[in-house]
Amino acid sequence: MNFLIRIVLVLIGLVFAASLAVVALLLAAVLMVRSLWAKLTGRPVSPLGAAMFGGRFDPRAGFERFRAAAEARKPERSAADEMAARARGELVPAGRRGFGSDVSDVSARPVGRDD
Repeated sequence: MNFLIRIVLVLIGLVFAASLAVVALLLAAVLMVRSLWAKLTGRPVSPLGAAMFGGRFDPRAGFERFRAAAEARKPERSAADEMAARARGELVPAGRRGFGSDVSDVSARPVGRDD
């Protein structure tokens, strides 16, 4: 009985290998026909991926899709977040953006004096 199971498994493996070989031969035949047709019509042979997917493959498109999704999920800043950032000194209020207007604990020195 054990021998019969081994024979059946070997036959299944042979059928599977033969089917893979047939698929590989069919693919090679399709590629050869495409190449021959391109030579007969005077067109350049396009890569198989471009023919299958309908155009050029751009790997940046996937990154852009996920980056845009992350940007869409980014939460808006609330008033509490803005006040906390101002308290930490990360945000400068709009009216105090001038040079030196928000500094109060130092005094200015004359320019060009080396002491």
